[in-house]
Amino acid sequence: MAPLVGREYAAETPATEFQVAQSMVEGERPSTPPETRPVSPTDPQKRTRIVVVGLGMVGISFIEKLLERDAKQKQYSVIVLGEEKHVAYNRVGLTSFFEHRSIPDLYLNPEDWYTQLDTQTFTYKTSSPVTAIDRSAKKVITNDGAYPYDLCVMATGSEAVRPKQTPNYDAKGVFVYRTIGDLEEMIEYAETVSVAEGKQKKAIVVGGGLLGLEAAHAVKDMKKFDHMTVVHRSKWLLSQQLDQQGGDLLTAKVREMGVEVLLEKQIQRINVDNEGAVVSVTYLSGETEDCQLICFAIGIRARDNLAVDCGLDTHSRGGVVVDDDLCSSDKNIYAVGECGNWKGNTFGLIGPGIEMADIVTWNLTQAKLHAPRAFTTPDLSTKLKLMGVDVGSFGDFFADRDGPRSIPKTRKPKSGFTADDVRVLKYHDPFEGIYKKLIFSKDGKYLLGGILVGNTSEFVKLNSIVKGGKELAKPPSEFVLGAKASGEDDGADLDDDAQVCSCHNVTKGDIAEKVSSGTCSSMGEIKSCTKAVTGCGGCEPLVKAIFTSEMKKLGNEISNNICPHFNYSRADLFNVVRVKKLESFDAIMRAYGKRPDALGCEICKPCIASILSSLFNPLIRNHEVNHLQDTNDRFLANIQRNGTFSVVPRMSAGEVTPARLIVLGQVAKKYNLYTKITGGQRIDLFGAQRHDLPDIWEELVNAGFESGHAYGKSLRTVKSCVGSSWCRYGIGDSVGLAVRLEERYKSIRSPHKFKGGISGCVRECAEAQGKDFGCIATDKGFNVYVCGNGGASPKHAELLQADVLPDQVVPLLDRFIMFYIRTADRLQRTARWLEQMEGGIEYLRQVIISDKLGICEELEAQMQELVGKFECEWTAVVQDPAKRAEFKQFVNTDKTAPSNVEQIQERGQVRPANWPKKSDTTDFKNTKWSSLSWEPVCSVEALKSTPAGASATVLRGETQLAIFHVQGKGYFASQAMCPHRKAFVLAQGLIGDDENGEVHVSCPMHKRNYVLDSQDHTRLGGCKNDEDVSVATFPCEVRDNEIYLKLPPVAELDEVLGTSKHLIKQADHQDEGMKALDRRFKTFGSMAKVLPEPVLSW
Repeated sequence: MAPLVGREYAAETPATEFQVAQSMVEGERPSTPPETRPVSPTDPQKRTRIVVVGLGMVGISFIEKLLERDAKQKQYSVIVLGEEKHVAYNRVGLTSFFEHRSIPDLYLNPEDWYTQLDTQTFTYKTSSPVTAIDRSAKKVITNDGAYPYDLCVMATGSEAVRPKQTPNYDAKGVFVYRTIGDLEEMIEYAETVSVAEGKQKKAIVVGGGLLGLEAAHAVKDMKKFDHMTVVHRSKWLLSQQLDQQGGDLLTAKVREMGVEVLLEKQIQRINVDNEGAVVSVTYLSGETEDCQLICFAIGIRARDNLAVDCGLDTHSRGGVVVDDDLCSSDKNIYAVGECGNWKGNTFGLIGPGIEMADIVTWNLTQAKLHAPRAFTTPDLSTKLKLMGVDVGSFGDFFADRDGPRSIPKTRKPKSGFTADDVRVLKYHDPFEGIYKKLIFSKDGKYLLGGILVGNTSEFVKLNSIVKGGKELAKPPSEFVLGAKASGEDDGADLDDDAQVCSCHNVTKGDIAEKVSSGTCSSMGEIKSCTKAVTGCGGCEPLVKAIFTSEMKKLGNEISNNICPHFNYSRADLFNVVRVKKLESFDAIMRAYGKRPDALGCEICKPCIASILSSLFNPLIRNHEVNHLQDTNDRFLANIQRNGTFSVVPRMSAGEVTPARLIVLGQVAKKYNLYTKITGGQRIDLFGAQRHDLPDIWEELVNAGFESGHAYGKSLRTVKSCVGSSWCRYGIGDSVGLAVRLEERYKSIRSPHKFKGGISGCVRECAEAQGKDFGCIATDKGFNVYVCGNGGASPKHAELLQADVLPDQVVPLLDRFIMFYIRTADRLQRTARWLEQMEGGIEYLRQVIISDKLGICEELEAQMQELVGKFECEWTAVVQDPAKRAEFKQFVNTDKTAPSNVEQIQERGQVRPANWPKKSDTTDFKNTKWSSLSWEPVCSVEALKSTPAGASATVLRGETQLAIFHVQGKGYFASQAMCPHRKAFVLAQGLIGDDENGEVHVSCPMHKRNYVLDSQDHTRLGGCKNDEDVSVATFPCEVRDNEIYLKLPPVAELDEVLGTSKHLIKQADHQDEGMKALDRRFKTFGSMAKVLPEPVLSW
C-alpha cells in the first residue's frame, strides 16, 4: 500500500470542547433544555487539529479511543505521522514473527481500516519521520512538509539501548531487538553467516530481562544457529520481576531447552575480523567465546530528541516531563507511552502507555461533563510466556524484600513499612516446575502481591484481588494449598469487572457480553472486537476459557391484560398504539377494546393516558386527555388526605438559588403552606386549595420554577451529591450530570414513577444503587446501574455497564428508559420489571448495549422526539385563562368552602387533624327526603364534556354536589363527599363502567367505586368494593342548556350532607401513640419550641 499524503489543514481558531451549559438570568428558563436538542457536529474547517507523532501501539490506541469518543461531536481532526513503513503492529508479539514471517499478521488493524475512515476526521502517513517540532509556529516538520497543529501528541516510544562503551558495539552482526526492521536485518544477516566445517554457528543474546528473553526466543526460532547463549549480569534471570527462587527455576527451565545461560557475566569487548564482522566476545572475567551474531536487549531509553530540540522539559534519565494529565511543559503538547516521564519514571510496558492514551482522549472529549482524569501509579504486573515458560508477577511482589508500599486500611508509619509487616506463603513443585509466592499483610487479611512461575492460570484472579484491596474471604493457606497444578480456570468466580487483559483493559464482562449478545462466536472475533489477546498475549488461556464457558451457556401462562376492557397487556397495547398511531382513548377502545362503546375504568384510563403521553407527550390538561387522568395528573398536584394539594417545583439535582429559595418561602407564608424537604432533594409545599393552585404557580413560574411532576407516573428526581463541584473526594461532576439527566427526562410518562441518582465517587452519598437508574463516577467515566428501588420491596440496582463515557450516559439511559416504557406492565417499577424479564440483566444488556433486537437507534430516536416536545404543564396553565378557570372549586359560584378537616399547629406549622379510624357508615343512598324538586345548578358548558367523560362540583347551600356527564349515557349527580374518609373529592374521580355497562365513579382517595347508573336502580349510590359505605344520588337532566338536579329542600339537604356536618377534629382523633412516646421519653416532639420568625430585609 502506498503511503497516503497528509493534507494541510487550514489555519483556523481551535474549536472549543463541546459543553452543555445553560446561561439564564434569574427567573428565566429556556423553553426547551439544551440536552433535548440534537447536537450538530463541529464544522470540519473549525475542528481542533491534532498531530500524532508516532504510529506505534500507544499512538494507535490514542487514535482509536479519540475517534470512538469523538464520533458524535467530531471536534477533532487527526493526522498521524509514522516513522516506519508499516502501520501500527504488535511489538509485544514480535517473537511470533519467525513462525509465520508475515508482517500483516502483526498489524493491530488491517490496512483497509486506515483507508475507510473519513479523511476529514483522520489521515495518516507512513515512512515519514518527524525531524522537528516548531512550537512557535505550531507545526510538525518532516522531510516532505510541515503539518500545523492545535494540539500535538508525542507517541515516539523508546529506542533500544546500545552499549556504546563496549568496543565494536556497532560491528557487523551486532543488532538490537526492537522493531520489525531489526528482525528483518537479523534474518538477512543470518543467511550470510558461515563457519569452518566442524564448527558451530553461535549467537549470543545480551540481557536476561523481559526484552532479553523475548529476543532469545526470537533468535532461537530463527533456526539459523547451532548454539545460543544468554548473558546476564545479575544473579538470576528476570531479576526485576522475580525473586531468586523464581529466577533460579526459570533459569533451569531455559537451560532445559538447550540454551546456555551465563549469569553474573558482562562483555568487555566485541572481537571482529578484517571485514569488521563479529567473531567472538571477551568477558570481563577474561574468557572468550566465539559467536557470529550478537543481539543486545539490555534496556530501552525514551525517544525524547524531538522534545530536547524544541525546548520541552525532559528528564535527566530520559523522557518528556509530563504532569498528571500527560501534558508537557507546553500546554499544547502531550506525551504518552514510553517517551513520557511521569514523576521521574518511564514505563516500558504497554499497559501504562494504553492508560496514558486513554486519559488524554478522555480529557479532550469528556472532561467538560466529568472530572478530568489524572494519571496515577500504573499497574506494573506482568504475565508472559518467556522461552516457553509461563511467568507472572503482580502487585507489590518485592514487599518481602523492600517492605510494602502500602497496606489497605492501614496508616503508614512515618518511618515507612518494613519487611516485617508482611508474611509470605510459598509453593514449590520441583517435579512440575511450578513456583508460587504470595505476599500477605501481617494479619493475613490482605493479599499484597506475588510471583508465579510455571503456572499462571490464577494470575488474573489474584491480581484482581490485589487491585480490589478488599479483605480476603478465605484464609491465606487456601490460596496456596488449593492451587491447581494444571488445567485452566474458566473465571466463573471472577466478577464481571475483573480485568482479564491488562494491555487493553478488557474485563471478563466485556467478553461475556460479546458472546451472549451474539456479536462474537469465535476467538478471532473476540480479539477483533475487544482487543483482548492482541497485546502481550498472556491473557489468551483465560480469555479462551471464558469464551468457551460463555458459549456453553448458549409453563402456566398468566394473563396480564390491563383490565376487563382489553385483552392486551400494557406492553402489547403500547406497541399497537405506537404502530397504528392511535392518539385518543376513543380510537383505542373502538379498535382494540372488548366493547367498542365501553367507557373504560379507573385502571385502563390512566394506563392509556400514560401510553399516549409516552408516545406523543400531549399536555395532560388538554381536554382530550385530561379526563383520563387520575386526580393528581388532572390537577397537576398530589391530592392530600384533607382534599388539598401539594406543590412541588422542580429543583434539578436538588440545586436551587438563594433568590428562588426566598420565593418559595414567600409563597408558603402567603398561602399558609406546610413546608418540608423531600427525600428527592426538593421542597414540598402542602395544604394548597385547588382554586389557589394557578395563583401559587404563577408566582413560582415567574421566579423561574417549573413543574416537578411529583404528581405523575414519570421521572421524579435525580438525586446527587455535590461531587467534584465541592467535595474533596469527588472525581465526577455528579451535580452536572444529574441536572442534565433530570432536565432531559422531566415530564415523560412511564408505567410507574422512576427516580435517578448520581454519586461523584464510590462513597455513594446519593444512593444511586437504590434508584431506577444510577451513575457512580469512576476515574474512567460512570458505572451505570439500573432497576433498583426503595419502597415496600427494596432492591439493589444491578450494574448495566461499567466506565461509561459521560457523553455516552445519555444514549444508554435513553435506550433503557424507552425500553422500560415500551415493555413494562402497568404500575410496574423497573425492579420488578427486571425480575420478571427472562434472562434478567444479561438479556437487558444484550438489548440496549449489544442491540440484539436491532432497536437501539429507534429507542434513542423515540426518546429524542419525546423530550423534544417538552412544555412545562404549569406554565401552560397559568398563561391560559380558560385553563385557570378549570381550577375553580365550584362551577356555579365564586364562593369557596373551607376544608372540613381542622388545621392544627405543630412545630410552628399547620397540618390537618388525624383521620377517624373508621369510615362513616351512614346509609346515604337510602336517605328518605321529605320532598324532591327540580332546580338548575349550572350550565352544560361548565362540564366541558369529552369522550372520556366530564365532572364538576356545585355548591348548594352548604352542600357540595358532584355532577358527571358520560357520553351516550347522560348526566348523573351525587354527593361530593366520599364517606370512607369524609373527603369532598368525588367530582375529581374517574368515571368507568364494568362488563355489564354499570357506570361508576372511582374515588381518587382510595378507589371506592360508587354506582351512578345501573339497570337495577336499587344499586344506585352503592359502593361496588366496600359494602359499608354509600353515597346519595340525585336525578339529573338537561333543559335549555342548563343542568337540573332533583333535590330536597336546602336546609334538609344541608342537615345530612352540609360540609360543617362532617368536620374532622383533632380532639376526636388524637394520636395516642405519639402522646405516650412524649410522656415516656420527654420528647414533646409535637410541642417543640417554635423559634421566633426571623426579621428579613427582603
